[in-house]
Amino acid sequence: MPTLNWLTRDDDLRAAARVPYRLLEEAPELSTGGSDAANMLIQGDNLEALKALLPFYAGQVKCIYIDPPYNTRSAFEHYDDNLEHTQWLALMWPRLELLRELLAEDGSIWVSIDDNEAHYLKVVMDEVFGRRNFIANVFWQKTHTRENRTDVSAVHDHIVLFARDREIWREFRNVLPPSDQQLDRFKNPDDDPRGPWSSLPAHAKAEKGRRKEQFFTVKTPSGRLVDPPPGRCWLYTEERFDEMVKDNRIWFGPAGNNVPRVKKFLSEVQQGLVPSTLWLHKEVGSTGQAKSETTQLFPGETPFSTPKPERLIQRILHIATNPGDLVLDSFLGSGTTAAVAHKMGRRYISVEMGEHAVTHCVPRLQQVIDGEQGGISKSVGWQGGGGFRFYRLGPTVFDEQGQIRQDIRFPTLAAHVWFSETRRPWNGKGDSPLLGLCDDRAYALLYNGILGDKRPAGGNVLTRTTLARIRDEIDRVQPGFEGQLTVYGEQSRLTSATLDREGIVFKQMPYDVKVRT
Repeated sequence: MPTLNWLTRDDDLRAAARVPYRLLEEAPELSTGGSDAANMLIQGDNLEALKALLPFYAGQVKCIYIDPPYNTRSAFEHYDDNLEHTQWLALMWPRLELLRELLAEDGSIWVSIDDNEAHYLKVVMDEVFGRRNFIANVFWQKTHTRENRTDVSAVHDHIVLFARDREIWREFRNVLPPSDQQLDRFKNPDDDPRGPWSSLPAHAKAEKGRRKEQFFTVKTPSGRLVDPPPGRCWLYTEERFDEMVKDNRIWFGPAGNNVPRVKKFLSEVQQGLVPSTLWLHKEVGSTGQAKSETTQLFPGETPFSTPKPERLIQRILHIATNPGDLVLDSFLGSGTTAAVAHKMGRRYISVEMGEHAVTHCVPRLQQVIDGEQGGISKSVGWQGGGGFRFYRLGPTVFDEQGQIRQDIRFPTLAAHVWFSETRRPWNGKGDSPLLGLCDDRAYALLYNGILGDKRPAGGNVLTRTTLARIRDEIDRVQPGFEGQLTVYGEQSRLTSATLDREGIVFKQMPYDVKVRT
């Protein structure tokens, strides 16, 4: 497969692996709702935030929507969008890699971009997500006015769509709701108890291979004799046609004298439209409408120059998710994705680096929780409710001397160790040194006095006593387990021969943890 090359490519391809693992620290004064609110708003560099999320959310995000800097060589108020091309690619590659790891198998990623980088983005995403997982390049009509001062007036943006696995995503994606025009085709002039229906021709082209039984004369209820039109045949054999008539699935018109047509009931057809790649402003809104929405939320100011309308994000989330699914936006901007996800009953994780995470995103989500009626609120029946937790990036797992920080709690390090070993998120409670079993292997962590003994020779050291405790936990989870056991701890008092005989791999902290950050 062709690849895109740029000046710092080799270094950028390793950038995600070099990102330190950081903690997420909640700012309760900026959080809203109960302590069990599943929604997250994170302030900080999104590359580091994505790395911090991996141990907890890898493979769980159903839909990612991002609106990264467009590299338009112009300065926006909240972003330095004047990035040289190589810098832009260096910005995008590691973030796309981490976003891929967060996507669920049936998940999808949607990236807004304009003509400056759209075609380069497609090639990069081919490489990161696999070309076979490309779904579409959607054209969004962002404006309906013409700019006469340019060579060609650009009225669209791109939304590049990839799936984590196209075959799986195809089974779960949603079609668009039926349009009024589509529904208007279904009537019920004969009061059929099966409900509204539309009619289709009962004949087809008489191609080679058509059965001779499909050529016959139909007698209508009025007594009129009807043959197939020239060059055509009936869709069914005469026997099957008679069955359709008896089942009231053939329509001869109100007087019973018309050429027969087949009744297709609304209840039996796909009630929706497969999305196209052209999204018109009258369907999903424009940049102008988005500015109007933000102005209503923040009177007297326009916080962002290129916000996205809520209807645009609503269509994306409708296609890609269902209520309760997890949505991620790591370039949150003015907060539209989080606001729409909240109103549509989706869980969400949002990341924004600038101070407007506090000055605009938090107030906007608070207005959503209070029941504001702008954007899509009326169309989805939004009345308010819910909550979110606000986080900032905390310190790294390791201090300047390379030691695990003393304030790192057991569940935090456990999630990190589990993910580094299994590439799966950890959902344990942190009440046992046994982290879990995965692929015939067990993993345990002796850290921070998890066994209630913080002496040097106690709970953080692998001894026959602590090993027995771990084995008891394994037996409770899976009796008769005979797989390999990996134990992280400060020291091991067991000999190498004992470890080999017991099928144990011991990894000493912090060294064997650090190499996997």
